Amino acid sequence: MVNEYEIKKQICDIGRRIYSRNMVAANDGNISVKLNDNEFLCTPTGVSKGFMTPEYICKVDREGNVIQANPGFKPSSEIKMHMRVYEKRPDVGSVVHAHPIYATSFAIAGIPLTQPNMPEAVISLGCVPIAEYGTPSTMEIPDNLEKYLPYFDAVLLENHGALTWSTDLNAAYMKMESVEFYAQLLYQSKVLGGPKEFDEKNIEKLYEIRRKFGMAGKHPANLCLNKDGKNCHNCGGACQDGEFKKFPGYQYDFVGGDSKPAENNAASDAQLVAEITKQVMAQLGMK
Repeated sequence: MVNEYEIKKQICDIGRRIYSRNMVAANDGNISVKLNDNEFLCTPTGVSKGFMTPEYICKVDREGNVIQANPGFKPSSEIKMHMRVYEKRPDVGSVVHAHPIYATSFAIAGIPLTQPNMPEAVISLGCVPIAEYGTPSTMEIPDNLEKYLPYFDAVLLENHGALTWSTDLNAAYMKMESVEFYAQLLYQSKVLGGPKEFDEKNIEKLYEIRRKFGMAGKHPANLCLNKDGKNCHNCGGACQDGEFKKFPGYQYDFVGGDSKPAENNAASDAQLVAEITKQVMAQLGMK
């Protein structure tokens, strides 16, 4: 069993990765790891994730109360959303929050990452919806996040960033990398005229690959069997009771390979590219 000090070192390493990959700026982002049902390690507030050392890392209980923290350090103010993930997903061992430029631009533009256009994204990531906006450091974010937890392993946070979770720290971080890579590819393919998407048959083949791999986590391949025994990529299982219609972005219909909104397709595509471009340029400090 890995001891706490080694886990703290791993958290610092992941912090350096997200900082060096421009997934956070200044003191943004937070990381947590579950030790047991009542003990969690997390990054401190007000500290750059690129320059942490093990003594920076705090320990909290499942309510977010401090168990141990060195003088001058206190847990991230956003630990509440981490705790909600652990509460509702007992299979989760780590949570990562960051502000990757492309994924956050989609979150700001209000566009979920749900288009099935890359095998690796369909197999390993699934769908990435947008959890409605909540004021940072309040219960609004975990409350708005909660309804997505049974169906997904990653979400965009509206006008905020991205949140990923998985069985362990490395897996949770890798999901964050995948979210950002997927977002960048989707953005660039939009600029080039629009992505070509997989049809229902090819999506099902990718789902079957995932099943054979026995991959952990929540994913449309393991849910949503209500369409004549076929899985669809845009509802993540929530469509069994119609809840998917309440999720941002689920006006898209991927069944049969058609993922465009029912109305104003051409106008929507043009507006989509313009809005994403505007938000990305703003993130880069350009006009």
